[in-house]
Amino acid sequence: MERAAPRRVPLPLLLLGGLALLAARVAADTLMEACCADGHSMATQHRDCSLPYASESKECRMVREQCCHSQLEELHCATGINLANEQDSCATPHGDNTSLEATFVKRCCHCCLLGRAAQAQGQSCEYTLMVGYQCGLVFRACCVKGQETTDFAPGDIGDIQEAAKISEIEEEQEDPYLNDRCRGGGPCKQQCRDTGEEVVCSCFVGYQLLPDSVSCEDINECVMGNHNCRLGESCVNTVGSFRCQRDSSCGTGYELTEDNDCKDIDECESGIHNCLPDFICQNTLGSFRCRPKLQCKSGFIQDALGNCIDINECLSISAPCPVGQTCINTEGSYTCQKNVPNCGRGYHLNEEGTRCVDVDECAAPSEPCGPGHLCVNSPGSFRCECKAGYYFDGISRTCVDINECRRYPGRLCGHKCENTPGSYFCSCTVGFRLSADGRSCEDVNECSSSPCSQECANVYGSYQCYCRRGYQLSDVDGVTCEDIDECALPTGGHICSYRCINIPGSFQCSCPSSGYRLAPNGRNCQDIDECVTGIHNCSINETCFNIQGGFRCLAFECPKNYRRSADTLRQEKTDTVRCIKSCRPNDVTCMLDPVHTISHTVVSLPTFREFTRPEEIIFLRAIMPVYPANHADIIFDITEGNLRDSFDIIKRYMDGMTVGVVRQVRPIVGPFHAVLKLEMNYVVGGVVSHRNVVNVHIFVSEYWF
Repeated sequence: MERAAPRRVPLPLLLLGGLALLAARVAADTLMEACCADGHSMATQHRDCSLPYASESKECRMVREQCCHSQLEELHCATGINLANEQDSCATPHGDNTSLEATFVKRCCHCCLLGRAAQAQGQSCEYTLMVGYQCGLVFRACCVKGQETTDFAPGDIGDIQEAAKISEIEEEQEDPYLNDRCRGGGPCKQQCRDTGEEVVCSCFVGYQLLPDSVSCEDINECVMGNHNCRLGESCVNTVGSFRCQRDSSCGTGYELTEDNDCKDIDECESGIHNCLPDFICQNTLGSFRCRPKLQCKSGFIQDALGNCIDINECLSISAPCPVGQTCINTEGSYTCQKNVPNCGRGYHLNEEGTRCVDVDECAAPSEPCGPGHLCVNSPGSFRCECKAGYYFDGISRTCVDINECRRYPGRLCGHKCENTPGSYFCSCTVGFRLSADGRSCEDVNECSSSPCSQECANVYGSYQCYCRRGYQLSDVDGVTCEDIDECALPTGGHICSYRCINIPGSFQCSCPSSGYRLAPNGRNCQDIDECVTGIHNCSINETCFNIQGGFRCLAFECPKNYRRSADTLRQEKTDTVRCIKSCRPNDVTCMLDPVHTISHTVVSLPTFREFTRPEEIIFLRAIMPVYPANHADIIFDITEGNLRDSFDIIKRYMDGMTVGVVRQVRPIVGPFHAVLKLEMNYVVGGVVSHRNVVNVHIFVSEYWF
């Protein structure tokens, strides 16, 4: 990898950069102070820190919010101290005890009342309970203030002279808390107590004092074994304490209580059971039962859905009826019936009921073999003589139709075989008709009836509709041809370069009404060069420049000490007007001016439809002047007209020449006009010895192709 040569920065620039950094730091500190002061003012005036902040700086908003909350807490605390001093009570006038303001007021009021109570009882004003640093300060302030008030109470002064003596003694005495080494927390991290001889530090519950006798660290009760977790629970250490966590879940039907115990869930009371409306929910440990509301009568049993079902007593293991009797089940009960002689099949009892005689199954009007078939009676039975197309079924003992289509599959009909009583007939599928033999099928030419809207092709057993070019077959009926809207297809935007117009069976492309014409391929739009065709209206003093979709008449005059180049003096069509320096004799200022040429040119660009990468639009080729002493460096720059930084310029080496490439780096939607001032500076020994200026008029068309 090549490393870029280090760039030398002049000393004045370094000094200016250092001063700028110092000024920025001072400005930042001043800004933070102003933000904090704004937060103090918001808390004092509005008593609300949730108001919106206008600053765009994230750090300023954080500083302002913290300063506002700090000032607001001090104001609320002062209100609580005043409340304790005025009414010896912490009841707020509005009765609001839930807001954040009421919490701060009540806390400072209680701490002040505790300090005053300690002073009244003659106790020390050093508050040693672990209630926090701020409460300790309020406690001590109210306690000391109470001592001063008691010492100067008017009722304890006998006369003016004794009051003067007490005043002198009081002036000589030193404030016992002036030299208190525990002021502001002292050196201790948590609790501080000044015994007079030394400062003793202590820690809150759950902490232990470190060997430096100042700092405190958390006690790990789980490691030390100072916890009270039960069997089946794990000890989890927390800052200043610990908690017990159950090792396993309670399981279905139970829930975990705050004491890490498993409690049965009463699904009936909580309403999470699934008992039907005809059932009553009864809770059990870890579950529940659904008991039916309806109770069945004797002789019935209840199913899972609560329905009462008859009990068939005749199917019970112990026979309910005596020997010689038959059990008959009834609704909800049963009956016993005496047995009678049982005749075999084909016989029945005679009228006297004494013996079995043959049953004539063939006697009219009975037709056991079926209508039209011959029945022949025999002792205890009968036989059937069936017609053609039928056979005798020994199970149903009747004549049954023979299904020839099933018995001889694929051998009777060419397509479909349908059974009929005693026979069958053949039929054909759609697209075919039955032949003269009544069994084969032949194709039907459906196209003869013109079923399609355009073209029809007969196929075996059917037909196929198809459409001419530019049409497509309808998905609804499959026979109608619908026009294809080529312009609406996913690729329709690329069919025509400008606009696509659909016509029946095809499409047409069009171009903008002026400045363009349709290309021979019928799809692309070509720009009309009005300057070449001579249809422009530029005057003789103006130069015609062709752009996308039009032209511009521009008149360029060379500035003082410059003259138009010989190649642009003629009134011929050209895209560039070039002015070269022409100094008068002895004009030193003109001769020392590094600008040698000033050129004017016009570039016409379309609106790029898909702008995904920089587009190279201008190439400035520089001819290196000959300098025998040392080589010159060429620097390209855009000095004017680069709106929204839409363009940049890079240096490139092509075919042994130094080229400045102007690129469009941002999408531009026309119509758009900008004049870029480009400079080519030839630098020798850090000094610009030669400069060429190119003014580029860039026109961006509102159309894209």
